[in-house]
Amino acid sequence: MKYLSIFIFTTVLLISCATPVKEGNLTITGNIKGLKKGTIFLQKIKDTVLITIDSILVDGNAEFTFISQIEEPEIHYLYLDKEDGKQYNDRIDFFAEPGEVMITTSVHDFEKDVRVVGGKNQTKYSEYKKILQRFNDRNLRLIKEDFEAGKQKDEEKLIENDKAYKNLLKQKYLYTINFAINNRKLEVAPYVTLNEVYDANIKLLDTVARSLSPKVKKSLYGKQLVNYVKDLKAKQNETKKTE
Repeated sequence: MKYLSIFIFTTVLLISCATPVKEGNLTITGNIKGLKKGTIFLQKIKDTVLITIDSILVDGNAEFTFISQIEEPEIHYLYLDKEDGKQYNDRIDFFAEPGEVMITTSVHDFEKDVRVVGGKNQTKYSEYKKILQRFNDRNLRLIKEDFEAGKQKDEEKLIENDKAYKNLLKQKYLYTINFAINNRKLEVAPYVTLNEVYDANIKLLDTVARSLSPKVKKSLYGKQLVNYVKDLKAKQNETKKTE
């Protein structure tokens, strides 16, 4: 019995050493419906370069799990190489933060069928992207109408569409600024500001930067926004001096 116990203990020890368990404060699980074979990459931006953190080879089982270490809430990407010979494949962006993230989608429409369940930042980010999609859909309709008006040389319609586009853009910018201010205690606020309305009026950008909570100001995206606004002000002052 003693020797049996030693044998079992040794076997368990060998198995544990052979298959080390990854440690981290972020667990990403998911399922890609219909995926038979391919590679899933977990990526993020580091020093303006897209890097791969981890990857999983899929061969029959469409479920996946990534375990990673993360210091603060940050945008990550799920990239799917379906190994179908196509140069461009699909990529999903989501807010990762310590805790659990669940991602489900399909191989048929990887980006549109996605559903992400995560922390507070991801919840708000999903909310923002849903409204943003409405702006994008309306913009596409305007582009189609503009194309048709151009073919028919309908100047009146072209002028009308131009006004509608400018109004739509203004609405999108105001919505984003208000969204950022209302969510100033979350890292998603400076992120959407930098990525969606970086060319907005400097006063609006400064308003967002000033509204951020002390914690968010010290975050990755908070620092980027504060420094970006500071650089814009410096350039603006230089321009005034030379006028």
